[in-house]
Amino acid sequence: MTKTKLAALGAAALLIVAPVTALAHVTLEASQATVGSTYKAVLRVPHGCAGAATLRVRVQIPEGFIAVKPMPKAGWSLDLTKGKYEQSYDLHGAKVTDGVKELSWSGNLPDDYYEEFIFRGTLTSAFAAGTTVYFPVVQECDGGKVERWIEIPADGKTSDDYESPAPGVKIIAPAK
Repeated sequence: MTKTKLAALGAAALLIVAPVTALAHVTLEASQATVGSTYKAVLRVPHGCAGAATLRVRVQIPEGFIAVKPMPKAGWSLDLTKGKYEQSYDLHGAKVTDGVKELSWSGNLPDDYYEEFIFRGTLTSAFAAGTTVYFPVVQECDGGKVERWIEIPADGKTSDDYESPAPGVKIIAPAK
């Protein structure tokens, strides 16, 4: 086989493998949201940890994402960790100083299955248009295995530069 054919086969293999790798991460269904809006986060968990069933999914709520309400999931228990915000936020004319800081669903999701975990909240003006808001996730699995989807890109980098990126949503300006 010629070097040209080998190079072409190698490039084709990369095109096939690259999308599969991208799907291996915990992601958010909607890739963008408007600042000041209510955002419905649909967190997609496509697999367990190295073949082990997922037993718990924990989501850290970023500062500035307020009035968080998770959707209960049949067969799973749901825990909310609440605390004080670093600053107060205006929500429909009222000052909000505390709320949900972390969500946690506990249950059993075999590795062969895919699941979605849903919550909603308000994206305050603390987020500028053009930035990305990240929701770090820790996926705890059977046998003590853990996947930490917590890497937040440094300036000049993207999620594609990391092995275990946190799911994120890009903030866009409201329509004029």
